[in-house]
Amino acid sequence: MRLEGKIAAITGGTAGIGRGIAEAFLNEGAKVALMARSADKAQKTLDEIGAGDRAIFFAGDAMNQADVEGFIDSAIQHFGTLDILVNNAGGAGDLQPLVNLSDQTFDDAMKWNVYATFWSSRRALPTLLAKGDGRIINISSMEGKHGKPVLTAYSAAKHAVNGLTKSLAREVGAQGVTVNAICPGLVITDIIRSNGPATAKAMGMEFEQMIDAFAQEAAIKRPNTVEEIAAMALLLASKEGAGITGATLSVDGGTAQY
Repeated sequence: MRLEGKIAAITGGTAGIGRGIAEAFLNEGAKVALMARSADKAQKTLDEIGAGDRAIFFAGDAMNQADVEGFIDSAIQHFGTLDILVNNAGGAGDLQPLVNLSDQTFDDAMKWNVYATFWSSRRALPTLLAKGDGRIINISSMEGKHGKPVLTAYSAAKHAVNGLTKSLAREVGAQGVTVNAICPGLVITDIIRSNGPATAKAMGMEFEQMIDAFAQEAAIKRPNTVEEIAAMALLLASKEGAGITGATLSVDGGTAQY
């Protein structure tokens, strides 16, 4: 029960990595507030994880500032405080070569990945700093350490998330708040299954070829699992992770290796 008595807010928390982190936190005694766009999907998730009154849901879009800030306010109001913020919402969006990228596509990548992290962190920090103890965990990507063709906007956004992580860690470390980023490799989630074929097509591959190509880049020659990402988030959220801050931690099977 490493997180007993702790309150966590997780954006994009009803599927994939976000849901995996939510379940890991709940299993270790935390209470969680989840934000995602689909109320029906969220209710289904809450029913499946069986958290009862230890989990709540806020319907909102991570690309909307009012929704993101409202989510943080709602979590604090409902549970009375906040200890852990996991900025998991984000994604690649429309994939195009740079010469075909529209301003809107690039702006969307920044809003979804960078601004959502900025808005929620800024809103949560007064509560975390007042307690003199807190955790901010940003879910970045291995694309925040290197790039791939047609992932230019996404890679730029995740590099920005990593930069935000490092600078904010310097700002608030002496006040008891740690800030870290997890950089997952390929994880086969529902969104990968649904959006992956379009990504593969943009890369000139079939979906299965793309998955194999990504896996072969890793030292372990396989995709990572949701549980492996959640385990790192749990470490960073716990007291055992108190000495880790400003880090961009690869959980990518040895793809980036730094």
